[in-house]
Amino acid sequence: MNLLMTGANGFIGKALTARLLGQAAAPRALGRLGRLTLVDLNFDGPETPLVRRLPGSISDPSLLARAFDTPVDVVFHLASVPGGTAEQHYELGREVNLDATLELLEKARAQSLSCGKAPVFVFASSIAALGSPLPAAVDDSTPPQPKLTYGAHKLIGEILAADFDRRGWIDARCVRLPGIVARPPQRTGQMSAFLSDIIRELAEGRPYVCPVAAGSTTWLMSVHGIVDNLLHAASMAAQQRGDARVWTLPALRSSMTELVAAIAAVHGSDRLGLVSYVSNAALEANFGRYPPLSTPAADAAGFRHDGDLPTLVRRALLPIT
Repeated sequence: MNLLMTGANGFIGKALTARLLGQAAAPRALGRLGRLTLVDLNFDGPETPLVRRLPGSISDPSLLARAFDTPVDVVFHLASVPGGTAEQHYELGREVNLDATLELLEKARAQSLSCGKAPVFVFASSIAALGSPLPAAVDDSTPPQPKLTYGAHKLIGEILAADFDRRGWIDARCVRLPGIVARPPQRTGQMSAFLSDIIRELAEGRPYVCPVAAGSTTWLMSVHGIVDNLLHAASMAAQQRGDARVWTLPALRSSMTELVAAIAAVHGSDRLGLVSYVSNAALEANFGRYPPLSTPAADAAGFRHDGDLPTLVRRALLPIT
């Protein structure tokens, strides 16, 4: 199998790459790995057999042409300009989130038309497509109403992918990712970074001032869970997929109080005394008022959450292998 991954040097991309390479010598649902082409602005770490790195912007059509110089079986489209950065830098957000996504789809279309191979196209969308404020409960019938530019970009990407699928040019699998923990401490424009910070800081025994109220609720998944679900999206059979092309992933709903209690259960009860709360109204409006979530379509298709909050806390800081 020849795989292509954009945003490969990011948090999720590194985790997904590590999982793919860890399984490269053994049969798995995706089949044996032939070549893994990674695209990102730059890369760190050593070169790895079976991997081709293409440094540069996915907004460069010539770079994407190189990425498709050998027919691709699966595309993992992870690259994006995230929420806070897309709000502050509209042109950059449009260039990466919209223009480059369309160009990537066009390259997949060209492959399909030239050799008859329509690649599986796994698009990392976001719950930001649903918008805020959310209704009293969210399920598969909840209409997307994005309120951030990033969420609008993701919704447009879903629509484009579904249309290219309708025409037979790709096999689209769009998954809306919830809050992902625990991201590394480097700032990348993620407005929800505090959800990772609180786990990391309390696990290390350091005091933490939480920027949303104790009763604020959110939807969470560990990076291990995200990798599991991305791989499932790429490999699931047609009967599992059915007619769906977009799934809101199942996630654990947690208040900050419940999350802190889970951290304390895993790392020690003294962590309960290390957290204080100072509410940021904007953060709370976007990331602290998540209602109950029901995802029957994703459940039926085989997508899964982490199980419970203590398991999520344990998995959040484990390395991907």
